[in-house]
Amino acid sequence: MKAQTLLASLVSATLATTGVLAHVSLKTPCVRYSPFCTSCPPLPAGASMDYSINAPIGTHESISQPLCKYTTPYGTPAATWTAGETVTVEFNPHAATHSGGHCSFALSYDGGKTFVVVHDELRYCFLGSKPASLINTANILSYSFKLPDTLPSSDKAVFAWTWINASGNREFYMNCADVAIKGSGSGEFSGPEMLIANYGPDSPLIPEFNGDYETGID
Repeated sequence: MKAQTLLASLVSATLATTGVLAHVSLKTPCVRYSPFCTSCPPLPAGASMDYSINAPIGTHESISQPLCKYTTPYGTPAATWTAGETVTVEFNPHAATHSGGHCSFALSYDGGKTFVVVHDELRYCFLGSKPASLINTANILSYSFKLPDTLPSSDKAVFAWTWINASGNREFYMNCADVAIKGSGSGEFSGPEMLIANYGPDSPLIPEFNGDYETGID
């Protein structure tokens, strides 16, 4: 076990220094199969850590992974949230931010088939304001937001973060965490649908912003 732990640490360090992790991923809550999160549930049987968890799940030309990256959830929730409370999500520091862009945070109650947005960070995600030029470093690595008061209860909700980058290849990023919700509402939860773009040729194309941060906002 010690040898396996040491090997995993060495692989993680090597990847971090070679630029393989040159995008962004969530740190908390723990996302499915990430080696860079803490307090994670045990991996499902047959699953392995994804040392490319920062990579996009697709581009406008092709789809490389399904929504959420992985469709098999953890056996237990990575976090328990209460409807109406303020939660904080954090990102890993080895982030390349591609000049910001549009981030959304969403919840699914049907196993990841559909997602309802609970918070948006549009235009300047990871930056906080419009950059004067192309930038690849993060000014912001955490966001806090209030969950809707009417969220129903569930032990198997799926929390998602998505990102449409402002500069670079036209990509779509997504991480998912398995969460439990202590709700005050009953029945279905409705709200804005999560935008999926730059994810295969059948999805909408959001081009590079080229300084116009209204790009992709209807």
